[in-house]
Amino acid sequence: MARILVVDDSPTELQAARSALEADNHVVMTENTANGGIEAAKKNRPDLILMDVVFDGMSGFQGTRKLSRDEETAGIPVIIVSSKNQEADRIWGLRQGAVEYLVKPVPADKLRNTVNEVLKNRGAQRSG
Repeated sequence: MARILVVDDSPTELQAARSALEADNHVVMTENTANGGIEAAKKNRPDLILMDVVFDGMSGFQGTRKLSRDEETAGIPVIIVSSKNQEADRIWGLRQGAVEYLVKPVPADKLRNTVNEVLKNRGAQRSG
């Protein structure tokens, strides 16, 4: 079980992510802006963050970059989950500090598998 912060401005996407992740007994927190996601990450210290890209104001790319460069949150893996499906978007997201980039709509099993793999790898890095 992990604590996962889902940052997305779509209630439908938030509910889909919550349902998929809670099926694996993860605790899910949500925010609907990149700024809110950054604040929640600092306050709640989730084990992993799922970050959308398209928001009013700060983009998920900018939010991911801020999280990955802040020593308070740099150790929290970020998976970008976006409808932006160009290879350039994926590369840019990874360059901002994301550990994975998934394109919406993400099937529930793929989301769960990716999240669990990143969490497993993070645990191996912590202990190794």
